[in-house]
Amino acid sequence: MAEYFCYILECADGTLYTGWTTDPDRRLHEHNTGRGAHYTRARRPLRLVYLEEHPDRRSAMQRELQIKRRGRRHKLALIERTPDAMDPELNEA
Repeated sequence: MAEYFCYILECADGTLYTGWTTDPDRRLHEHNTGRGAHYTRARRPLRLVYLEEHPDRRSAMQRELQIKRRGRRHKLALIERTPDAMDPELNEA
């Protein structure tokens, strides 16, 4: 059974990038060698700061969109795994 992941990268300029993949190590390498998303090409080096496993592609893609719709504060709370990630203000769309 294939594994799918949703991830957050921290860029060299401090911004955060969210995506999904089936192979986090390969995808990070692609981003760091300029073969990843256009957004990350000028923001290297990148570092993997958050990773979630999902049972299927659909759930990984849905989670990616959910995280992308949230603000930076929510993403940082996920990364730090603080109780703030459950703050209702952070979870508003």
